[in-house]
Amino acid sequence: MAATPAPLQTPPKPTWDPRDPVRPLLRPTIRIRLTLLYGGMFLIAGILLLSIIYLFTTQALSLSASELPFKIVKGDVLPTTSWCDLPEAGTGDQFNQAVTACMKHQRDLALDDLLRRSLFALLGLSIIAFAFGYAMAGRVLSPLGRITRTARQVAGSDLARRIELDGPDDELKELADTFDEMLERLERAFTAQQRFVANASHELRTPLAINRTLLEVHLSDPGAPVELQQLGKTLLATNERSEQLVEGLLLLARSDNQVVERKPVDLAEVASRAIDQVHGEAEAKGVEIRGERGPAVVQGNGVLLERIALNLVQNAVRYNLPEGGWVEVTTETQHGQAVLVVSNTGPVVPAYEIDNLFEPFRRLRQERTGSDKGVGLGLSIARSVARAHGGRIIAEPRDGGGLVMRVTLPI
Repeated sequence: MAATPAPLQTPPKPTWDPRDPVRPLLRPTIRIRLTLLYGGMFLIAGILLLSIIYLFTTQALSLSASELPFKIVKGDVLPTTSWCDLPEAGTGDQFNQAVTACMKHQRDLALDDLLRRSLFALLGLSIIAFAFGYAMAGRVLSPLGRITRTARQVAGSDLARRIELDGPDDELKELADTFDEMLERLERAFTAQQRFVANASHELRTPLAINRTLLEVHLSDPGAPVELQQLGKTLLATNERSEQLVEGLLLLARSDNQVVERKPVDLAEVASRAIDQVHGEAEAKGVEIRGERGPAVVQGNGVLLERIALNLVQNAVRYNLPEGGWVEVTTETQHGQAVLVVSNTGPVVPAYEIDNLFEPFRRLRQERTGSDKGVGLGLSIARSVARAHGGRIIAEPRDGGGLVMRVTLPI
């Protein structure tokens, strides 16, 4: 029996958000670490060198001051400093001992002054060493900064960008060349995907539009038999469902990428327009739509953001209670983010089924066919559009039944 493979260990998450433009000043970058490493090594070497010089100087002065190179026999000796205490009268030995004490004290003062000046010099050189190390680390790591800037531009769907790093054939140039090759392959893949989506859009929409026109023409004939009219209405509903499926799939394919063209969009206005489109269906089902919508302006695509609100409100209305249900739609700004919340009454949703709701063609206790509540792409499209705008969508079961859908987008 084959052994069960060990689960993969999840790498630790950084303490700062890489997408956050306001990052910590002293985050653990390679440049900071190299600066601390080189500067710390210089500081340790300077301290060791200063200690050795100080010990050698102390030893040399101690040997030279252990015995005076002269001997006082007679004469007058006058002190020139206040700390040198010489006797006014006495023998030559007494004067020699006093002079020796004065010389030792002077040696101590000289060593203290040497140590103080050396420490100031070491401090100044350490500052210069750290600054020089920071500048050199930045110069060495400049190719990585270029790679990072290019990666950020590529993240905005600018796949035509290339690093094209010049310089010696070292590890950084090898990394840049590998990244350029990857970008070239990604550009070809995305170009092929866009071309496929465009071709599929034309090839799928055209026959469905022709079928709808033919069915509407036959249904407009007043002399058509009742059975034929009933069959035509059924086929027209099926055709309409197919059109919705195609539109949903194409929108899902387009919304997986980052939004390039961004304009100021107020989520309150987007939510109000979505409510206006669902108002008739809500009245027919007896569902009350309420909630306060405050201004929450984001940078994005208004059509795609309206699709998020429309899909959420439609689901909230359709998956609701038979009688006395309500849907609450609110918009506001919290902690530098725009928030759209859609909550509704409805059947109890188990917590383990929440993640499945965002998968394509998945609906809560509904079959893929035979339902008039959609094609099962609404939440998938909403999640893709939210991700394309740098945001996210979270679903939580509501106490008493129903869901609370929370969409957060960066301002």
